Amino acid sequence: MPFLRQISLPKIDAPDYPFSIPAFKEGVLLKINSNVTFFVGENGSGKSTLLEGLAEHCGFNLRGGNRNHNLNTGHNFEGYENPLTQHLGLQWIPRRITEGFFMRAESFFNFADYIDEIALSDPRIFEAYGGKSLHHQSHGESFLALFQNQFQSGIYILDEPEAALSPTRLMTFMSIINNLERSGRAQFLIATHSPMLLCYPNSQIFNFGEDGLKETCYEETEHYRLTRGFLENPDAYFRFLFE
Repeated sequence: MPFLRQISLPKIDAPDYPFSIPAFKEGVLLKINSNVTFFVGENGSGKSTLLEGLAEHCGFNLRGGNRNHNLNTGHNFEGYENPLTQHLGLQWIPRRITEGFFMRAESFFNFADYIDEIALSDPRIFEAYGGKSLHHQSHGESFLALFQNQFQSGIYILDEPEAALSPTRLMTFMSIINNLERSGRAQFLIATHSPMLLCYPNSQIFNFGEDGLKETCYEETEHYRLTRGFLENPDAYFRFLFE
């Protein structure tokens, strides 16, 4: 069973972002019943904002990393706090988990820089990331090096982890998830646009839409329906797009 069982956010009457986002306008109550939970929705629908608030609640660094990484400095991060964090209510069973990792694809380059910096004083740090600098690996290789070497136990909050992965490596990533979550040692909360990742068995999916934040099934996601329709008849989509 998952460690984090419930995420709540009260209704907050405020015109400001992010409380003006449709997914948050009426408040949030998500009951988590799977070790693998996906957040889906259009860009700007609130997925990353909620993940970031959860990560801050866990004590993870907002640029990415765990509680021991000190990346929360620099442009747009120094003194920054997610507006949702103080309002979020999290229910943990049997106890609050602080082990794990917050991974955001958009700031992974900064995380790799940080690892290089601390490796200047202790090169052994690279042993925890596949034996060499993340910058000396391809983008996809560096993502997998992180997943394979750093993911062990705890809660893993991942923002678009598929960004640098080929379909083959995405399947490797799903195998890593499966080994960890079936052991009962790890829980995953993932924002994604990948229809391949969304079909992970026995996962839970929450859709961030104009009508709020609601649980859905794989076949009802726009990602599945649009991808399937396009692959079955791409010419029909091209006629619509190009004419």
